[in-house]
Amino acid sequence: MAPYESENSTTADETEDTRTGRGRAVRYVVPVAVVGVAAATIGLVPALAASGDPDLPKITARQLVEKIAASDVEQLSGTVKVSTDLGLPDLGGLESSLGADATGGGSSADPTSKLTELAAGTHTLRVAADGPDRSKVSLLEDAAEYSLIHNGKNVWGYDSKSNTVYHSTVSGDAAAQRDEGAELTPKQLTDQALKAADGTTSLSVDGTERVAGRDAYKLVIRPASSGASTVGRIAVAVDAKTGAPLKFTLTPAGGGAAAVDAGFTRVSFAKPAASTFDFTPPKGAKVTEGDSAAGAAKGHAERSGGPLGGGLDELDGAKVVGTGWNSVATFDTGGKGVPSGSGGGEPGGFLASLGDRVSGDFGKGTVFSTRLVNALVTDDGKVYVGAVNKAALVKVADAAN
Repeated sequence: MAPYESENSTTADETEDTRTGRGRAVRYVVPVAVVGVAAATIGLVPALAASGDPDLPKITARQLVEKIAASDVEQLSGTVKVSTDLGLPDLGGLESSLGADATGGGSSADPTSKLTELAAGTHTLRVAADGPDRSKVSLLEDAAEYSLIHNGKNVWGYDSKSNTVYHSTVSGDAAAQRDEGAELTPKQLTDQALKAADGTTSLSVDGTERVAGRDAYKLVIRPASSGASTVGRIAVAVDAKTGAPLKFTLTPAGGGAAAVDAGFTRVSFAKPAASTFDFTPPKGAKVTEGDSAAGAAKGHAERSGGPLGGGLDELDGAKVVGTGWNSVATFDTGGKGVPSGSGGGEPGGFLASLGDRVSGDFGKGTVFSTRLVNALVTDDGKVYVGAVNKAALVKVADAAN
């Protein structure tokens, strides 16, 4: 089916009255913990049915957003394929070794350190959910598997390769933020994108497609003007029957391959068996007790920016400058910036080599760039980060001085 005409296009300020409805949509896929800017990167070339574009009734962008908001999917199981292409430098495993120290636990089953590998490459996840209190995601690896299970008050992480277990608890009040990578699924990625929707956003319907054997509409979200945003466009495949997002693809303004491409290759909306969420530590496994999941989620929010830089406004002392796609989060580390020296094995020299030195009215600093999110760290310890280009970060830093 050909793309729908402009009558299906609307600016996101028209969707203001639908945002509260999105809050009623149940989180239907198990969240996964991921550290850093690449936290919300799922994707790969989705396995789509090759039966051509389905012929579905026409729908406007506003109606499609309302359909997502009204989706009441609580139960599902399926497979999600994960790929990341942010253009991050290869740190040779350094990030993994630092990850365990950063979390303080050192357990390979701790989700905040284990799932950092989703920051790059292609991965396969098996997911299941039965309401907001029971969910499971398994990361399939070569001859091994990592699972994150939420069942009632208990959250378990299990790494079969090392036979280690991570356990924490969650209260009812923390259910909405319990798991540190909720933004990984097509549903959560879409919610984040729509939260950013305002007068700077253009929404349109770009025809139909088949995803995981199901008929879907394609919702396109993009900045209304190019501006400084590094986001080119976001395409969301919305299940025609349930309103559940089935695929999420974010293409950077610079073009090329998708930076974030999240898609189900198999999905069922039937109730999973209750035994799916049962877990007992295997014999001989080393069990590490972690902080409550609520506290862990808060810690993750302080480390992660999500696909659009979302969540950075939750940093202690942080504030957001600008609105919509051009917004920049800024905070003061209270310490020194990245040393500019390049000497030998000095950590500061190594970190500086990963960025570009810049200067302005603010002084001097280093910009660390990916294909999607950029961060300016000034020499006096101030940080400016967002899904905007380097010039925009320097402009914001200059204006703050």
